[in-house]
Amino acid sequence: MQAMKLALLLGAATIALTPSAFAQQKGGVLDVATIGEPPTLDPMVSTADLVGIVSQHMFETLYTFDKDWKPAPLLAASLPEISADGKTYLIKLREGVKFHDGSDMTSEDVVASLKRWTTLASRGKQAATLIEAIEPVDDYSIKITLKQPYAPLTSLLAFNNSAAIVLPAEKQAEPMTEFVGTGPYQFKERKPDQYIQLVRYDGYKSQEGEPSGYAGGRQQNLDEIRFVPVPDANTRVEAAVSGQYGYVDALPVEAFDRVSGSASSDAVMLKPFGWPVFIMNTSKGIAANRDLRKAVQVALNNEDMLTAAYGSKDFFSAEPSLYPSQFIWSTDAGSEGSYNVGDAEAAKAVLKTANYNGEPLRILTSRQYEFHYKMAQVAAEYLKLAGFNVDMQVVDWATLTQRRADPALWDIYITHSPFLPEPALIDPLSVSAPGKWNTPARAKVMDAFNAEADPQKRAALWADVQKVVFDEVPFIKVGNFNNLSAKSKKLDGVTPAPWPYFWNASVTQ
Repeated sequence: MQAMKLALLLGAATIALTPSAFAQQKGGVLDVATIGEPPTLDPMVSTADLVGIVSQHMFETLYTFDKDWKPAPLLAASLPEISADGKTYLIKLREGVKFHDGSDMTSEDVVASLKRWTTLASRGKQAATLIEAIEPVDDYSIKITLKQPYAPLTSLLAFNNSAAIVLPAEKQAEPMTEFVGTGPYQFKERKPDQYIQLVRYDGYKSQEGEPSGYAGGRQQNLDEIRFVPVPDANTRVEAAVSGQYGYVDALPVEAFDRVSGSASSDAVMLKPFGWPVFIMNTSKGIAANRDLRKAVQVALNNEDMLTAAYGSKDFFSAEPSLYPSQFIWSTDAGSEGSYNVGDAEAAKAVLKTANYNGEPLRILTSRQYEFHYKMAQVAAEYLKLAGFNVDMQVVDWATLTQRRADPALWDIYITHSPFLPEPALIDPLSVSAPGKWNTPARAKVMDAFNAEADPQKRAALWADVQKVVFDEVPFIKVGNFNNLSAKSKKLDGVTPAPWPYFWNASVTQ
C-alpha cells in the first residue's frame, strides 16, 4: 500500500504521459532547456539536480529506483544478497555491458568506481565510515563488507546525484577528464553557455523488462539530446509557450495557465514535488552558533516565503514535516514552536543569547531558480526585523555550488530537493555535505536509524532524527511545493519524474 501511495504521489501530472517506448519511432533531436550550466558532468562530486539530470543519460549505477521508489537492478543483475547479520552484500553484475570506449564492464571496474565514490562523493563518504572492504569475487560479482548493518546502502547505490556511477577502472581521474560511462547516450560535445550534446551509444545493452520509473528497459529512440542552458525563468516560460524546446524544466508555477493554453506545449506538474530548504553553515562563521541558527528559525515566516515564491496555495503547502503525509516518514515531531513562527521579538531574545554583534549574515541565492530568490527576499526582511545584518549575495547557480564548498564564504544558502525515497539520501544529513552538520546528537539518532532494517521501527526512529533537526537547526525546511515543466506536443514517452529522463522518449517528425 505504501508503495502505491508513493507511485501516486510522484506520478501525478497534469497530463497523461505513458512510457510507451517500445512502440515509438526512431530518430530525431531533442532540445532540453535547463536552468543553467551544470558545474560539472561528474555526478559523484555534485549533489546538484542539474548535474544528475544530464549525467544520468551517460552514466549508470548498480541500482536505480522503479515507479514505486523501490531499488531495482540497473548494472547489477539482481538485488544484493545480504547476509543474515546485515554486514555482507554480494552483488552480481550483468554480463555483456560495454562502456562507451567499447570495453567490457567487469568487477574490476565496479570495485574501482565504488572506491572512488567513497573517496569523493558526499554520500559515498557517508557510507565509507561503515565499509570495511569492497572487493571482487569473480569477474561478474563483488562483495561489500560492512562494519555494522547499514539499511540505506542499496538506496545510496541507486541514487543519481553524488552517484555511485561505474567507470572504466583505468579512467578514475579526479577531476574527470573523460566522460566514459555505460548509459544509453554518450558525450559528444560541450559548448559552454550553448549546449551539452549527447548522442546515441549503439553499443548500449539495456536492462530487460518494461520501463518502470528509472528501472526496466531503456530504449534509445532519439539520435541525440542537447541540454541547453536558459538561466532566465521568464525566457524559459516564453520558450515553453512557443514550443522552442522539446522539454523545458523548472518553470515558475504562475506560468501554469499560459503553458496549459499553449498550442505547442503541455504543462507537466508533479504534486507535491519537494521542499525548498535553507542550509545553515554549522562549521564556520556566525551560523556555527546554534543559538544564532535558532534565532533565524524563529524569525522566519514560512508561509509568507512560500506565498512570495508560488502565489496560490494550489502550488504549495506550509507543512513542518520533512516528508508529506503520503510517506511513511511523515511526522510533526519536534516542530511545535519551531516552524512558521515569524516572531521578531522572540528572535531578538534568542539572538541576544548568541552574543551577536551585527556581523553580516551572508545568504547565497540564485535567480536561475526564481522561487529561491523570492523566498530569500522575504526572509531578508524578516531577519532584518529580528536584528540581523543581512548580506544577500545573488549569483548564478554554478557559482553558488562552487562557493558553498568553501565554508568561509557563506552562512546560509538556498536550495531545494525532491522528496527522496530513503531519508538517509537527504544531503544535509551527511557530515560531508556543505553544511557540515556533525554533532553527537546527530550521530546518535542517525546511527540508530541507519542500523535498523524494519520499516515500521525505522519510521519511529526517523521521528527522533526530525526532533534533532528542529532542535539544532542544521537546515530549515520552508514547505512543500509543486514543480512545473513543459513538454512539446511532439514529444512522447516522457514520464513525469523529479529528475526528467529521455531514454524511451521519441519526437514526431
